[in-house]
Amino acid sequence: MDPKQLRYAKTHEWARLDGGVCVVGLTQFAVDQLTDIIYIELPKVGKTVRAEGAFGEIESVKSVNDLYSPVDGEVIEVNTQLESDPSLISKDPYGKGWLIKLKVPAGATLDHLLTHEQYQQQLASEEH
Repeated sequence: MDPKQLRYAKTHEWARLDGGVCVVGLTQFAVDQLTDIIYIELPKVGKTVRAEGAFGEIESVKSVNDLYSPVDGEVIEVNTQLESDPSLISKDPYGKGWLIKLKVPAGATLDHLLTHEQYQQQLASEEH
């Protein structure tokens, strides 16, 4: 996946809309801040999530953090590979390290999320 084609939440999750399904993952920046990821807790299929609401947790050697949904939707798939190998998130955050797939309401868009350029500007402002 090309990070320039994704949309971003201010909480460092990325989103890609493909028809009525939104794939959600964690950005490279977030992964770099977490360092060694040792555990991830994802929701069960069928759970309804709300935009900006927590849907799971990620634990690294440094901290435990909530994961936030960038959109409203119903969980239709979770990346079960992460249960046995959470390091996939670090190795390939925009590919094999995706977190969940959501069925979004008809007509849903990602227009409320940051573009790649806007997200890069946010990162630059956070570093100062």
